[in-house]
Amino acid sequence: MAVPRRPQPSTFTLALLKPASSALPPLRAIQKVIKKDKLQEKEGASESSISEERLAQEAEEAKRKSEDEEAAAKERAAQRQLLAIEELVQSERNYLRLLQLTTFTTRSNLQQLQPPPANLDSMFLYIEEVIDVSSRLLSLLDQKQIQPGDPLFLETLCDSFLSLSSDIEAAYREYLANYSNITLVENSYKEKEALWNDIIKVIKTSVPDVNATSLTFFLVMPVQRIARYPLLLQTIQKHTDPTHPAYELLEKTAHTSVALNVHINEYKRFREVADKYKKTEPLSIKDKINRLNTHSIAKKTARLSQQIKHETGITPKLVDEEFDALEGLFNVLERGILDLLENVETYLHHLQTFLACKTEEFDFDMDGEKAPICYKEIATALRQWILPTFEKRMQTLIHKPLCALRDLLVGPRNLIRKRLHKLLDYEMIEAKSNLSYEEQDVANTYRTINTLLLNELPQFNGLALQMMWSMLGTFNCLHRDLATDMEQLFQSFAQQLPHSSLDHNAFWVWAESEVLEGARRLETLCQSVEETLNAPVVQPLSPSSQCRLKQLTDKHGSGKIYQVAGPVVGTRDLDLNLAKGELVAVISEIDTRGDKKRWLVDAGGRRGYAPSSKLMRYHQPTEGPPPSPHLTLPEGVTGFRRHSYTPETRPLTHPFFQVLAAYDFTGRGKHEVSVRAGEPIRVLEPHDKRGNPEWSLVEVRGGKKGYVPSNYLTVMPMGMAPPSSPYR
Repeated sequence: MAVPRRPQPSTFTLALLKPASSALPPLRAIQKVIKKDKLQEKEGASESSISEERLAQEAEEAKRKSEDEEAAAKERAAQRQLLAIEELVQSERNYLRLLQLTTFTTRSNLQQLQPPPANLDSMFLYIEEVIDVSSRLLSLLDQKQIQPGDPLFLETLCDSFLSLSSDIEAAYREYLANYSNITLVENSYKEKEALWNDIIKVIKTSVPDVNATSLTFFLVMPVQRIARYPLLLQTIQKHTDPTHPAYELLEKTAHTSVALNVHINEYKRFREVADKYKKTEPLSIKDKINRLNTHSIAKKTARLSQQIKHETGITPKLVDEEFDALEGLFNVLERGILDLLENVETYLHHLQTFLACKTEEFDFDMDGEKAPICYKEIATALRQWILPTFEKRMQTLIHKPLCALRDLLVGPRNLIRKRLHKLLDYEMIEAKSNLSYEEQDVANTYRTINTLLLNELPQFNGLALQMMWSMLGTFNCLHRDLATDMEQLFQSFAQQLPHSSLDHNAFWVWAESEVLEGARRLETLCQSVEETLNAPVVQPLSPSSQCRLKQLTDKHGSGKIYQVAGPVVGTRDLDLNLAKGELVAVISEIDTRGDKKRWLVDAGGRRGYAPSSKLMRYHQPTEGPPPSPHLTLPEGVTGFRRHSYTPETRPLTHPFFQVLAAYDFTGRGKHEVSVRAGEPIRVLEPHDKRGNPEWSLVEVRGGKKGYVPSNYLTVMPMGMAPPSSPYR
């Protein structure tokens, strides 16, 4: 086993200081080292200062470079802004020039074609309003005399556009709503090859610098222009510095241009819905049946069910008070327009009938008589000049506008009816949270029609009312002019007429008395004609009617029996349906609401209401008197027919007879007359106007005339001398 060695101590040297005589050389070395370190520090400091300067220079260069780039970007943005502004203004000028060429030059040249194209004016409808608003926009820009490069030009552009925004919307929305009609008319031209070739030649001749191949090449420009305004204004806004003084105004103008397009599109959609539902097709019953299918039957059934639920109170009805008020006013105006048109047509018919009766053409051999000749000349002037001119003005100023207004009622009436149908559909889906595509379409259609009517119906009602007042004022003016013309005519013959010597007051007294006397005679004639036409008629009754008559007479009395003059169809609760000639008994001559035109009647077991105008008293004797001989004169006596308008009598040969009332009779209507037994009576007609001998037209004391039953009269001898009484 080896014995480990003892470790040897490591060598360690310690630098000992040398004696003073040998200390100088190490001190110099230390100083050198210190100098070297100082030099190195100086070199490091100089190097750091150099790097800081370099960084500062680089930062300054970068800043200058960014400023240059920012300035260049601003310059480019300003250049692009200027280009966009110039594009908007210059394109507006070119657009206006082409529209003016199309509207005035091309249109006038097309109108010179033989024959002129049909419906040509409808293609240029509302384009003049578009041209007007575009020219006004450019004139506002030109008034300031500022160039597009001027900073104030942008503010002027925005102010001009905003000031005309409402006019721009009004002009373009009507044009765009009518644009579909433009395409339809042009397509009708294309179907005629010769006409279309002529139109193309006119277009190329009128606008040779534009390679146009159709009219819609120009007429579509307003459609494109209104959509281009937002793009141009947004481009200008994109290249405008937000710190620009007119930036907020520009932003408002851009938003306004977008809103204009939204409003115009919404208006166009409303018009399309209105045009769709206001059209009426004259369909026959066969065509309507052919259009029926499962879907339409289900839809109409659902609407009818909803309507029944409303009427019975099962479900509440959706109420719109504003629309209900507008609809009520429209119904009143419609009724007034139709009544006024009917009255005007009746007036014109009577006027034409009067003009057709040319009495002045007949020669009554009145030579030497001044007054009849003057009247003839006056009548000639009236019928040949004054009244025909008046009739022509009536036709032009009143009748034709009324007919046009009547035709305009069709569209709103159809829309109101269609709104009711869509309302019934909408009420059935209103409570649903999730709607299908078809249900959403139904809801949108109802809202569209309702909004359209709320916006347009007040304007229509106002214009219709204004037109009616205007036509009534025109009617008064026409009659004032007619009175003036007639006054001038009569003044020319004033000295030759019989009453020309009367003073003003006396003449008007005479004229008034003559008019009143003529009116009295006319009223008497009308009453006579009415009595003749409304004479009572007794028709033979069937066995069932006789049984009902007996039943009603026993129950209510003969004075309550009435006969139905015409068919009655019940339209309200508790109304009866009655046939013509049916017998009823009147229970009450007033209904529960106080209406005297609606009577409560008994129809033989059925009780209900019937209009009083359709009921006439049934003529039957109150008692059953024994039969008496008819009104025949004995043999050997010559009779003659007397009339109420020929009171003079002819002497009768002997023996004389008189007609007396055999029984009391009480008149139950204005066509019957009451008589007492033994009262002398003058027989005017031994039958009614229809030849029925059961009733006789008589005259009693006091001159009162009417009908009595013939079997209530008897003929008695009077003696040999003619009586002094006129009732024979």
